[in-house]
Amino acid sequence: MEPLEGGVEMKMIKLLSVIFALSAVTPAAQAEDLLDWLKSASNGKKSEQATPADQATLLTLEPEESEVYPQVSGDGRYLIVTAGKGKGKGARISRRAVENGDELNMVTDDIRALDSARWHNDSVTFFSERAGGLGLWVRSPDGQGVVRRAKELNGQFTQPILLADGSVIAVRIAATGNRKSRFQPRYDDFENWNMPGSRTEIVLIAEHGKEKVLSQGTNPALSPDGAWVAFSMPIGRSHHLYMMRVDGSDLTQLTDERSIDVQPSWSSDGKWIVFTSNRALADMRKSANNNWDIWAIDRDGRNLSQLTMDAARDGAPVVAANGRVYFHSDRKISKEMKGMRQIKGRTGQFHIWSIAMPK
Repeated sequence: MEPLEGGVEMKMIKLLSVIFALSAVTPAAQAEDLLDWLKSASNGKKSEQATPADQATLLTLEPEESEVYPQVSGDGRYLIVTAGKGKGKGARISRRAVENGDELNMVTDDIRALDSARWHNDSVTFFSERAGGLGLWVRSPDGQGVVRRAKELNGQFTQPILLADGSVIAVRIAATGNRKSRFQPRYDDFENWNMPGSRTEIVLIAEHGKEKVLSQGTNPALSPDGAWVAFSMPIGRSHHLYMMRVDGSDLTQLTDERSIDVQPSWSSDGKWIVFTSNRALADMRKSANNNWDIWAIDRDGRNLSQLTMDAARDGAPVVAANGRVYFHSDRKISKEMKGMRQIKGRTGQFHIWSIAMPK
């Protein structure tokens, strides 16, 4: 090898010395990224560590439309998703086939359903003010037949769960300070755990209207046996996952990291909880710097696993009986993906993707 010219040789020797010194205290897993880190630091740019591609596959894709917040039916055949164009145009709850993501029908276009639609046995429940006050309503997922009110509520609520005995678990939104504002659901709101100017409480509303505050928090998810609720609780700038019985007893903390762990959902066997987190690259001060991925943890708080690894925003996971995790993401849509769906022009920002749950 020919010698380097001028002072370049000395600079290279110093650089190699730095690398050697750092390698003595740097884990082997980080060695491959060390040169990239030094290069980005020398250029005054933020380090961007390469993330390996995961095996997620695209399920839904419509022209100029986004699909978010999937909910899977008990038999695993269908999803309901919140769909709509920019700024909420045409926003609705849409039923989709799990096998190909095709839209089968609109369940409802009620504005209050956008933050509240869930499966309940073979029906879909959602909030509505169609009778003059807030109520939890039930209808067939095919969008046909009568719409029945299951529960009347007083106050501002979101994210309801109808229990087998007719009671309801929901997130109550209470304004902080002197702020009084009417809650308006946003169909494309990625951070549905974040409600500025408000505090959120998980409340049990008995069949006859009596309320009991179970915990501070948001994003409640009912276990398959109907006995437990997983949820997210804000602690400082962080959000941690907890679970408790439906009456609020046996409160148990599952995660404890300087990160935001939110949007939990149970596996069909009740052994695992999947959730959204920024823990792989968390910036608690600047949300734009966070990287959102799907993670899983067992109900004992062990075996933490990262399921998706992409620079896009992955969120709102649900687990189907077929062993796949469905979630929304604003990943890049390639020309090949559009071509396979015979779509020309623009698509929406978010779509539903799926990835296999690890065995």
